Amino acid sequence: MSGTKATPLSRRALLWVPLGVAAAGGVGFWAMLRGMRDGSYDPRGVPSALIGKPAPRIALPAVEGIDLPAFAPDALAAPAAPVLVNFWASWCVPCVVEHPQLMALHRRGVRILGINYKDKPADAARFLARHGNPFAALVADAEGRAGIEYGLYGVPETYLLDKGGLIRWRWAGPMMPDTLSAELDPLLRRHA
Repeated sequence: MSGTKATPLSRRALLWVPLGVAAAGGVGFWAMLRGMRDGSYDPRGVPSALIGKPAPRIALPAVEGIDLPAFAPDALAAPAAPVLVNFWASWCVPCVVEHPQLMALHRRGVRILGINYKDKPADAARFLARHGNPFAALVADAEGRAGIEYGLYGVPETYLLDKGGLIRWRWAGPMMPDTLSAELDPLLRRHA
């Protein structure tokens, strides 16, 4: 029984594989840069399969040591007014950047439901004591189950639910003041 030997031609062909992969990556990178220059590529424009669909309804516990109620999955079915669902964590630096916007929304009366993602309860409590609490209710997603159901890319990530419980908007990354004025405020008015 004899094994097959690679011929010099097939060895040379294998040398071209890494070059082909590098070339394809280079073309993709060039297309991305060209799109960023002409405005057709939005690095934040990560699509969500949940837009226009009901929010996932997952029963999660309250965060231990924080005097906030958990929200029941049914709270997302038909809220009385538009509601934001915000994934955050104390270890998340962009969450610190976003937090003043959440506090501003809270002061304006926007209901925000928090999902504390893969965090330690004591750390979450310290974060809210230091930066303020914008949440009407808060649950712990210690294992990341809700994150999987929502298709979470990372924290922070925010979803807007209309009065019918449908997801109307998703923002991956920290919301900034211009995010509120250009993106979220018009949607809050439309779905009020």
